Amino acid sequence: MLPTSTFFITGPTASGKSALALALAEEVGGEIVNADAFQLYAGMDILTAKPSAADRARLPHHLYGVLPLTESCDAQRYHALAVPVIEEIAARGRVPIVVGGSGLYLKALTHGLSPLPAASPPLREKFKHLSTGEKMIWLLQRDPEAATTVNLRNPRYVERALEICLLTGRPQSALRRSFAENEPQVTGILLEQDRETLYARINQRTLDMFAAGLIDEVAGLGEMSPTAEKAIGIREVREHLAGRASLADTIAAIQQATRRYAKRQITWFRRERCFQTICLDSLPTAEYVLERVLACPGLRPSTF
Repeated sequence: MLPTSTFFITGPTASGKSALALALAEEVGGEIVNADAFQLYAGMDILTAKPSAADRARLPHHLYGVLPLTESCDAQRYHALAVPVIEEIAARGRVPIVVGGSGLYLKALTHGLSPLPAASPPLREKFKHLSTGEKMIWLLQRDPEAATTVNLRNPRYVERALEICLLTGRPQSALRRSFAENEPQVTGILLEQDRETLYARINQRTLDMFAAGLIDEVAGLGEMSPTAEKAIGIREVREHLAGRASLADTIAAIQQATRRYAKRQITWFRRERCFQTICLDSLPTAEYVLERVLACPGLRPSTF
């Protein structure tokens, strides 16, 4: 269980989380803990829109740029990195402010790690000798509800669901539902913004990234892990560097990919009921939102 003073600031990309986290931390004596999957990596400051060096110098920021690009990361590893940091901040009498939009990483903190078993290499090897139809039938025999809870057109999803059933002896749908329905006692907010305004912010931030030197940053990246190379913009800029896409098309592609990512984040957070939603006006300042946060009953950890 996390310290009760831990405060979460969540929401889609470009919704203003970092600026609000900084303003809140300065107001309440807090320190910021990153919960963005790609800001964990070193060398992608522009690409991942990390807080600026000036902002990071104003007060302690944790878990920004702590992983080399060659290392993979998942929710379990993030949990192992973040929990000791959060506990240490609270032990010093400071307020841990967790900020980010990576749903699985946040859920690892709010709900704890999923009880689902790790992958089984022997089972995966056995699956190679089965057709997609055979695996689907095998899954539905053990978990009929999978017909509506698993994308049966995706062989990887079918294999994972079947693997969970075989390793636990229980329907994977029941295990997932039990975990998802667990209501944690956490304090935090979800920033929600008019879709048109959010998309405009995303488009402008993308332009700002190119102006700040995004192409040179991506050109200088070396070997990358499968996790790190999923960051939006890497594939698009590399296509441009290879002469297969114009600059205008590259910018548009990154803007579109980021808007789609934001849409997926919005859908994810709508299912999470442990955060209090704050609807933003069209162009709010961090200070204005801060006033609303501090005025909301139940949003002030005991140490505030």
